[in-house]
Amino acid sequence: MKKFLAILLAALMTLTFVGCDNANNVEDGTDTSATTTDAATTEATTEADTEAVADVKGEGVMTHAEFIAAELDAEVVIETYVQATQSWYKDQITVYSQDKEGGYFLYKMACAEADAAKLVPGTKIKVTGYKAEWSGEIEIVDATFEILEGSYVAEAFDATALLGTDDLIKHQNEFAAFKGMTVEKVEYKNGEPGDDIYLTLSKDGNSYSFCIERYLTAPDTDVYKAVGELKAGDVIDVEGFIYWYEGVNTHITSISAAK
Repeated sequence: MKKFLAILLAALMTLTFVGCDNANNVEDGTDTSATTTDAATTEATTEADTEAVADVKGEGVMTHAEFIAAELDAEVVIETYVQATQSWYKDQITVYSQDKEGGYFLYKMACAEADAAKLVPGTKIKVTGYKAEWSGEIEIVDATFEILEGSYVAEAFDATALLGTDDLIKHQNEFAAFKGMTVEKVEYKNGEPGDDIYLTLSKDGNSYSFCIERYLTAPDTDVYKAVGELKAGDVIDVEGFIYWYEGVNTHITSISAAK
Protein backbone atom coordinates (compact mmCIF):
# COMPACT_ATOMS: atom_id res chain seq x y z
CA MET A 1 0.00 0.00 0.00
CA LYS A 2 2.81 2.39 0.90
CA LYS A 3 4.55 1.45 -2.31
CA PHE A 4 1.39 2.21 -4.28
CA LEU A 5 1.00 5.60 -2.58
CA ALA A 6 4.64 6.45 -3.31
CA ILE A 7 4.17 5.61 -6.98
CA LEU A 8 0.93 7.64 -7.10
CA LEU A 9 2.60 10.61 -5.44
CA ALA A 10 5.50 10.46 -7.89
CA ALA A 11 3.09 10.36 -10.82
CA LEU A 12 1.18 13.37 -9.48
CA MET A 13 4.42 15.31 -9.03
CA THR A 14 5.43 14.48 -12.61
CA LEU A 15 2.08 15.72 -13.92
CA THR A 16 2.48 18.89 -11.86
CA PHE A 17 5.90 19.61 -13.35
CA VAL A 18 4.62 18.94 -16.87
CA GLY A 19 1.69 21.22 -16.18
CA CYS A 20 4.06 23.99 -14.99
CA ASP A 21 6.21 23.60 -18.08
CA ASN A 22 3.15 23.89 -20.29
CA ALA A 23 1.96 26.91 -18.31
CA ASN A 24 5.34 28.56 -18.75
CA ASN A 25 5.21 27.86 -22.47
CA VAL A 26 1.76 29.40 -22.66
CA GLU A 27 2.92 32.41 -20.65
CA ASP A 28 5.87 32.86 -22.95
CA GLY A 29 3.56 32.77 -25.94
CA THR A 30 1.12 35.14 -24.28
CA ASP A 31 3.88 37.52 -23.29
CA THR A 32 5.22 37.56 -26.85
CA SER A 33 1.79 38.32 -28.19
CA ALA A 34 1.27 40.98 -25.58
CA THR A 35 4.63 42.52 -26.42
CA THR A 36 3.73 42.57 -30.10
CA THR A 37 0.37 44.12 -29.32
CA ASP A 38 1.95 46.67 -27.01
CA ALA A 39 4.48 47.55 -29.70
CA ALA A 40 1.72 48.04 -32.26
CA THR A 41 -0.27 50.10 -29.77
CA THR A 42 2.78 52.19 -28.96
CA GLU A 43 3.45 52.75 -32.67
CA ALA A 44 -0.16 53.77 -33.27
CA THR A 45 -0.05 56.05 -30.24
CA THR A 46 3.18 57.59 -31.46
CA GLU A 47 1.65 58.23 -34.89
CA ALA A 48 -1.41 59.75 -33.25
CA ASP A 49 0.80 61.94 -31.07
CA THR A 50 2.75 63.05 -34.13
CA GLU A 51 -0.48 63.97 -35.89
CA ALA A 52 -1.68 65.80 -32.81
CA VAL A 53 1.55 67.80 -32.70
CA ALA A 54 1.04 68.75 -36.34
CA ASP A 55 -2.25 70.45 -35.43
CA VAL A 56 -0.99 72.43 -32.44
CA LYS A 57 -0.95 76.21 -32.95
CA GLY A 58 1.22 78.61 -30.98
CA GLU A 59 -0.16 81.52 -29.02
CA GLY A 60 -1.47 84.31 -31.23
CA VAL A 61 -1.40 82.13 -34.34
CA MET A 62 -4.42 82.08 -36.66
CA THR A 63 -6.34 79.03 -37.69
CA HIS A 64 -6.85 78.59 -41.42
CA ALA A 65 -10.48 79.68 -41.02
CA GLU A 66 -9.36 82.86 -39.27
CA PHE A 67 -6.86 83.53 -42.05
CA ILE A 68 -9.55 83.15 -44.73
CA ALA A 69 -11.89 85.44 -42.75
CA ALA A 70 -9.23 88.15 -42.35
CA GLU A 71 -9.52 91.31 -44.42
CA LEU A 72 -7.18 91.88 -47.33
CA ASP A 73 -4.04 93.82 -46.32
CA ALA A 74 -4.46 92.70 -42.71
CA GLU A 75 -1.39 91.42 -40.87
CA VAL A 76 -1.58 87.65 -40.46
CA VAL A 77 0.38 85.16 -38.37
CA ILE A 78 0.20 81.48 -39.24
CA GLU A 79 2.03 78.23 -38.60
CA THR A 80 2.29 75.97 -41.62
CA TYR A 81 4.41 73.27 -43.24
CA VAL A 82 6.49 73.66 -46.38
CA GLN A 83 5.30 71.38 -49.18
CA ALA A 84 7.37 72.79 -52.06
CA THR A 85 9.26 75.94 -53.02
CA GLN A 86 9.99 77.87 -56.14
CA SER A 87 13.56 78.87 -56.91
CA TRP A 88 15.27 81.14 -54.39
CA TYR A 89 16.15 84.53 -55.89
CA LYS A 90 17.59 87.73 -54.39
CA ASP A 91 16.84 86.88 -50.76
CA GLN A 92 13.27 85.85 -51.55
CA ILE A 93 11.51 82.50 -51.93
CA THR A 94 7.95 81.54 -52.87
CA VAL A 95 6.52 78.66 -50.85
CA TYR A 96 3.60 76.28 -51.26
CA SER A 97 2.61 75.34 -47.73
CA GLN A 98 -0.16 73.50 -45.94
CA ASP A 99 -1.38 72.30 -42.58
CA LYS A 100 -4.27 69.96 -41.82
CA GLU A 101 -6.74 72.82 -42.11
CA GLY A 102 -5.77 74.20 -45.51
CA GLY A 103 -3.13 75.60 -47.82
CA TYR A 104 -1.19 78.88 -48.00
CA PHE A 105 0.79 80.51 -50.81
CA LEU A 106 3.72 82.52 -49.45
CA TYR A 107 4.76 84.89 -52.23
CA LYS A 108 8.36 86.11 -52.30
CA MET A 109 8.93 85.57 -48.59
CA ALA A 110 12.12 87.12 -47.22
CA CYS A 111 14.74 84.37 -47.00
CA ALA A 112 18.52 84.24 -46.91
CA GLU A 113 20.10 81.80 -49.33
CA ALA A 114 21.41 79.63 -46.48
CA ASP A 115 17.91 79.39 -45.00
CA ALA A 116 16.35 78.47 -48.35
CA ALA A 117 18.12 75.11 -48.19
CA LYS A 118 16.35 74.40 -44.89
CA LEU A 119 12.86 74.80 -46.34
CA VAL A 120 12.48 71.19 -47.42
CA PRO A 121 9.06 69.50 -47.62
CA GLY A 122 7.65 68.94 -44.15
CA THR A 123 9.47 71.83 -42.43
CA LYS A 124 7.27 73.67 -39.95
CA ILE A 125 7.47 77.46 -40.06
CA LYS A 126 5.82 80.41 -38.36
CA VAL A 127 5.01 83.11 -40.88
CA THR A 128 4.17 86.77 -40.29
CA GLY A 129 3.02 88.83 -43.25
CA TYR A 130 0.03 90.44 -44.94
CA LYS A 131 -2.94 88.86 -46.63
CA ALA A 132 -3.20 89.78 -50.32
CA GLU A 133 -5.07 88.76 -53.46
CA TRP A 134 -3.99 88.69 -57.09
CA SER A 135 -6.33 87.62 -59.89
CA GLY A 136 -8.22 85.40 -57.47
CA GLU A 137 -5.20 83.89 -55.73
CA ILE A 138 -5.13 84.47 -51.96
CA GLU A 139 -1.55 84.77 -50.76
CA ILE A 140 0.70 86.12 -48.02
CA VAL A 141 3.14 88.86 -49.03
CA ASP A 142 5.94 90.84 -47.35
CA ALA A 143 6.40 87.82 -45.09
CA THR A 144 9.12 86.73 -42.73
CA PHE A 145 9.44 83.31 -41.11
CA GLU A 146 11.06 81.27 -38.38
CA ILE A 147 11.59 77.52 -38.37
CA LEU A 148 9.83 75.51 -35.66
CA GLU A 149 9.93 71.94 -34.43
CA GLY A 150 7.57 69.59 -36.24
CA SER A 151 7.01 68.00 -39.62
CA TYR A 152 4.06 67.28 -41.89
CA VAL A 153 3.81 66.37 -45.57
CA ALA A 154 0.32 66.36 -47.06
CA GLU A 155 -0.91 63.58 -49.31
CA ALA A 156 -2.70 64.62 -52.48
CA PHE A 157 -6.46 64.45 -52.04
CA ASP A 158 -8.64 63.57 -55.00
CA ALA A 159 -10.29 66.82 -56.08
CA THR A 160 -11.57 65.56 -59.44
CA ALA A 161 -15.22 65.67 -58.40
CA LEU A 162 -14.84 69.29 -57.28
CA LEU A 163 -13.93 70.57 -60.75
CA GLY A 164 -16.54 73.04 -61.94
CA THR A 165 -18.03 73.46 -58.46
CA ASP A 166 -17.95 76.35 -56.00
CA ASP A 167 -16.30 74.06 -53.45
CA LEU A 168 -13.00 73.79 -55.31
CA ILE A 169 -11.82 77.26 -54.32
CA LYS A 170 -12.25 76.30 -50.67
CA HIS A 171 -9.21 74.07 -51.19
CA GLN A 172 -7.09 76.77 -52.81
CA ASN A 173 -3.33 76.13 -52.42
CA GLU A 174 -3.80 72.55 -51.18
CA PHE A 175 -1.99 69.60 -52.74
CA ALA A 176 -4.50 67.70 -54.85
CA ALA A 177 -4.97 65.07 -57.54
CA PHE A 178 -7.13 65.24 -60.66
CA LYS A 179 -7.77 61.91 -62.36
CA GLY A 180 -8.79 60.86 -65.85
CA MET A 181 -8.11 64.25 -67.43
CA THR A 182 -8.01 64.49 -71.23
CA VAL A 183 -5.34 66.67 -72.85
CA GLU A 184 -6.77 69.35 -75.14
CA LYS A 185 -3.85 71.69 -75.67
CA VAL A 186 -0.21 72.18 -74.66
CA GLU A 187 1.30 75.65 -75.10
CA TYR A 188 4.67 77.10 -74.13
CA LYS A 189 4.75 80.62 -72.76
CA ASN A 190 6.53 82.74 -75.37
CA GLY A 191 6.07 79.90 -77.84
CA GLU A 192 9.09 77.74 -77.02
CA PRO A 193 10.41 75.34 -74.36
CA GLY A 194 12.21 76.83 -71.38
CA ASP A 195 9.39 78.91 -69.91
CA ASP A 196 6.06 78.05 -68.30
CA ILE A 197 3.80 75.50 -70.01
CA TYR A 198 0.07 76.13 -70.22
CA LEU A 199 -1.93 72.92 -70.26
CA THR A 200 -5.64 72.72 -71.05
CA LEU A 201 -7.29 69.56 -69.71
CA SER A 202 -10.92 68.51 -69.92
CA LYS A 203 -13.23 66.41 -67.81
CA ASP A 204 -16.85 65.56 -68.59
CA GLY A 205 -16.92 68.05 -71.45
CA ASN A 206 -15.53 71.00 -69.46
CA SER A 207 -12.07 72.53 -69.90
CA TYR A 208 -9.68 73.60 -67.12
CA SER A 209 -6.34 75.42 -67.05
CA PHE A 210 -3.23 73.84 -65.55
CA CYS A 211 0.30 75.16 -65.50
CA ILE A 212 3.88 73.98 -65.36
CA GLU A 213 5.50 76.77 -63.35
CA ARG A 214 9.16 76.79 -64.43
CA TYR A 215 10.35 78.08 -61.05
CA LEU A 216 8.66 75.12 -59.34
CA THR A 217 9.35 72.39 -61.89
CA ALA A 218 12.26 73.59 -63.97
CA PRO A 219 12.83 72.65 -67.64
CA ASP A 220 15.34 69.97 -66.61
CA THR A 221 12.80 68.08 -64.44
CA ASP A 222 11.06 64.93 -65.59
CA VAL A 223 7.59 66.42 -65.20
CA TYR A 224 8.43 69.43 -67.39
CA LYS A 225 9.76 67.14 -70.11
CA ALA A 226 6.79 64.76 -69.81
CA VAL A 227 4.23 67.56 -70.14
CA GLY A 228 6.06 68.87 -73.20
CA GLU A 229 5.59 65.48 -74.86
CA LEU A 230 1.83 65.25 -74.27
CA LYS A 231 -0.50 65.10 -77.23
CA ALA A 232 -4.15 66.06 -77.62
CA GLY A 233 -6.31 63.12 -76.60
CA ASP A 234 -3.90 61.70 -74.00
CA VAL A 235 -5.67 60.80 -70.74
CA ILE A 236 -3.65 61.50 -67.61
CA ASP A 237 -3.73 61.75 -63.84
CA VAL A 238 -2.29 64.97 -62.44
CA GLU A 239 -1.02 66.11 -59.04
CA GLY A 240 -0.27 69.68 -58.05
CA PHE A 241 -1.13 72.71 -55.96
CA ILE A 242 -4.52 74.34 -56.52
CA TYR A 243 -3.35 77.79 -57.56
CA TRP A 244 -5.83 80.39 -58.82
CA TYR A 245 -5.50 82.77 -61.76
CA GLU A 246 -8.80 84.04 -63.12
CA GLY A 247 -10.08 80.61 -62.15
CA VAL A 248 -8.39 77.37 -61.18
CA ASN A 249 -4.85 77.12 -62.56
CA THR A 250 -3.23 74.21 -60.74
CA HIS A 251 0.57 74.20 -60.64
CA ILE A 252 1.52 70.68 -61.70
CA THR A 253 4.12 68.63 -59.83
CA SER A 254 3.56 65.22 -61.46
CA ILE A 255 1.65 63.48 -64.22
CA SER A 256 1.08 59.84 -65.13
CA ALA A 257 -1.02 57.83 -67.56
CA ALA A 258 -4.58 57.52 -66.24
CA LYS A 259 -5.17 54.33 -64.29
